[in-house]
Amino acid sequence: MSESKFKPEDMPILDLDTSGTSVYEASRFLDSPETISAYLAQSMRSQDPQILMKALAEVAKAQGVNKVAEAAGVNRESLYKTLKGGSKTRYETIQKLMVALGVELTVQPIQRPLSVK
Repeated sequence: MSESKFKPEDMPILDLDTSGTSVYEASRFLDSPETISAYLAQSMRSQDPQILMKALAEVAKAQGVNKVAEAAGVNRESLYKTLKGGSKTRYETIQKLMVALGVELTVQPIQRPLSVK
């Protein structure tokens, strides 16, 4: 088989008219503990801390930022700063935020295909 010569940079840029669309706000759909848990679990699978922080921000927005900040024992401004990401957020802060959101971090084995030797 020949190797593919595909290069992403060769793809044409689409000129889409987005004037009739609105911004997707996940917070509108995060209305149950099960939905919130699934949403956060999926964001963690990306292994990108910024995606997790964005997901946590959406959940906080859905539940009310003031309420979440109070439950986490931080002021609203500190919570916004934490959720903005970009800095190295301490595990303790994430743990407090998760508890305030009504979820917990869990550990499970990574599903990997068996390697052939």
